Amino acid sequence: MDDIDRAILRELQTDGRIPYSDLGPKVGLSASAARQRLQRLIDEKVVQVVGVTDPMAMGGQTMALLGLHVDGDPRAVADELSRHDEVVYAVLTSGTFDLFAEVVCRRPHDLLDLVNDVVRPIEGVTAVESIPYFGIHTHRFLWDVD
Repeated sequence: MDDIDRAILRELQTDGRIPYSDLGPKVGLSASAARQRLQRLIDEKVVQVVGVTDPMAMGGQTMALLGLHVDGDPRAVADELSRHDEVVYAVLTSGTFDLFAEVVCRRPHDLLDLVNDVVRPIEGVTAVESIPYFGIHTHRFLWDVD
């Protein structure tokens, strides 16, 4: 990856639907050269162009990150969590928690029900810490591409 590839990725993080006619000039290329560059990045699996939903716009009003302590294999717990629609993602960690899960629920009491009735009873889960998000209206994930 060179500086132009990184510039393309920065622009896509800002607006993933930017037309090539706008992208090219912003990164110092023609529209067709920008299209070719992006296609190469996609072909080389450096970048993947996907749609990202806004959970709040889809009816979820309560979001939280769950930190889980697990006795045994946390992958089995992650697999079980992934079966539930409220779970946006689950990720294994090597830190204080064995597993993190981001969840979106319609209402605060739905989060409480999810934690108490679904997450805690999963075999191997020994503790759950819920970290609710407040005032979040969009999800934007930006990584430094430099």
